Amino acid sequence: MNYLFFPIVILLGLIILVTAFFIVKQQTAAVIERFGRFQSIRHSGLQMKIPLVDRIAGKLSLKIQQLDVLVETKTLDDVFVRLKVSVQYKVIRDKVYDAFYKLDYPHDQITSYVFDVVRAEVPKMKLDDVFVKKDDIAIAVKAELNDAMLDYGYDIIKTLVTDIDPDAQVKSAMNRINAAEREKIAAQYEGDAQRILIVEKAKAEAESKRLQGQGIADQRREIARGLEESVEVLNRVGINSQEASALIVVTQHYDTLQSLGEETNSNLILLPNAPQAGSNMLNDMVASFTASNQIGEAMKQAKNNPPKET
Repeated sequence: MNYLFFPIVILLGLIILVTAFFIVKQQTAAVIERFGRFQSIRHSGLQMKIPLVDRIAGKLSLKIQQLDVLVETKTLDDVFVRLKVSVQYKVIRDKVYDAFYKLDYPHDQITSYVFDVVRAEVPKMKLDDVFVKKDDIAIAVKAELNDAMLDYGYDIIKTLVTDIDPDAQVKSAMNRINAAEREKIAAQYEGDAQRILIVEKAKAEAESKRLQGQGIADQRREIARGLEESVEVLNRVGINSQEASALIVVTQHYDTLQSLGEETNSNLILLPNAPQAGSNMLNDMVASFTASNQIGEAMKQAKNNPPKET
């Protein structure tokens, strides 16, 4: 019996010795109770407790944790929207006792506060303002959670509104409004571009007409200068101005006929084109020059001898 008793005692002693030591991981806190009553809090490293007297009641992570909360609520313009609020929190190292004993379900507590704040803030805003002021919603949630959870040993690091999801029909309507607005702007730009093209085209045509008119004027000026020189040459050989002008016109007439004859595929018809056309043209020109001279002399006499009043 003695041979069996001592090994059992030694085995029990080893088991008790082994269970007296335990390891706590980094960024973790272990709560030790003695006979069901809080004894101490142990942090990372090799720790010891009294076997059969002390026990590890639980462990809490001191790392930053994240809780995602989906909240459905209504905006000021009666649009239902779903918001995803991400809460980043951690257990305060010096308040592990409060976090372990004062609050059983921290996730449920945080979720309740998030629902309460979001459903109080979002109904005050229109849908467009919810997208613009999502940071204000996150700040309001963080402020409310900090005030409530600090007493329970939890520190709220940050809150983020990570998603805003309106009803599908509302999103479709918003997309149509956006598309219509962009089409309106595009139409305005296209109208401005067309107006600029029309203005620039008109300016180009005006400049072209101006240059064309200037060219014609220069051409006619040179023709007149050439005719003047021709008349002066004919005057030197005893031909007066009227006869010289008539001769030049007849010469140009026959030059024109010669140019038309050189173009075999031309459809142009020159009227009059009879053999006596040159003679008729010459007679008409002499008659017109004579008539114009007579009219000019009559106007000069009328100007010099005005009628007397009776």
